[in-house]
Amino acid sequence: MSTALKLENLSKTFEVGKRMFRPPKAMVHAVRPITLEVEKGETLGIVGESGCGKSTLARMLVGLLDPTEGVIEIDGAALDNADPSEFGKKIQYVFQDPISSLNPRKSIKQVMEAPLKHLHGMDKVTRDARIREIFASVNLREEFLERYPHEFSGGQAQRIGIARALAADASTLILDEPVSALDVSVQAQVLNLLEKLKSDLGLTYLFISHDLAVVEAISTRVAVLYFGTLVELAQAEDIFRAPKHPYTKLLASSAPVVGRPLTNPEGKATDLPDPLNPPKGCAFAARCPKATDICRQSPPPLAVPTGEAGAHQVACYHPLEEGEQIFG
Repeated sequence: MSTALKLENLSKTFEVGKRMFRPPKAMVHAVRPITLEVEKGETLGIVGESGCGKSTLARMLVGLLDPTEGVIEIDGAALDNADPSEFGKKIQYVFQDPISSLNPRKSIKQVMEAPLKHLHGMDKVTRDARIREIFASVNLREEFLERYPHEFSGGQAQRIGIARALAADASTLILDEPVSALDVSVQAQVLNLLEKLKSDLGLTYLFISHDLAVVEAISTRVAVLYFGTLVELAQAEDIFRAPKHPYTKLLASSAPVVGRPLTNPEGKATDLPDPLNPPKGCAFAARCPKATDICRQSPPPLAVPTGEAGAHQVACYHPLEEGEQIFG
């Protein structure tokens, strides 16, 4: 398979407390160097706690944020060297809040026409035909085109957001918590639609979510982020059946389950490290029962554990054995 998306040492650092003619007080590393390849046609799930860098990573991938360092390639073309209109034909963003992501002053037809005019230069007849085709693919009625965003439910608005991304004819979609604001029954409808579109159109997805059940259902592979660092990467079935990083195990243990009391598996405070004073070694060491001196001295590299085969990578000096219990 060919590569749809390639990241090489991609990172993002924000300046804190910067004033005119004065240097910043501190630097916050929102995303630490990530090297990753996403194959065409796969769905890469990206999971982690709030503040772990998921949305910052997504915004860099579509050009909404400039990387501090590193390279992004879409279909072999570097983001920083690409013409914006050409790049928009390759990758698009589907936002978490479907209503606020649509311009309230424009009708849905105007929203849909924008990428067709500015990215593809279509005339009116061709645009109208293409819009009807896209609306049919996302199960929306043509009469919706003359309405405005506030007239739709969350599920309908999210399908309009997906339709807008499809209008650019992009082959890669960044889905940033696309169903978290929807009712559970509507979530299932949108997820089924995304699966059908992926199959019919040959799309590639980066699916960002904190909901592990949703990620497990839709993903081919899963990348786990913690404190801006990629700590585990594997096939979805492997990462949920036998996680190797203690943090991934904690995420799975913390997910609500019907009939099980809501408890904190760690039994203690679970705050992320201070971004203004990050730890020297592994960022998860203070929360990890398996941490040793080496964990606190230097961050572990992302690699296949010693003595094992396959593509399951983990950034941990003491990866978990299958079935090992360390929390609860």
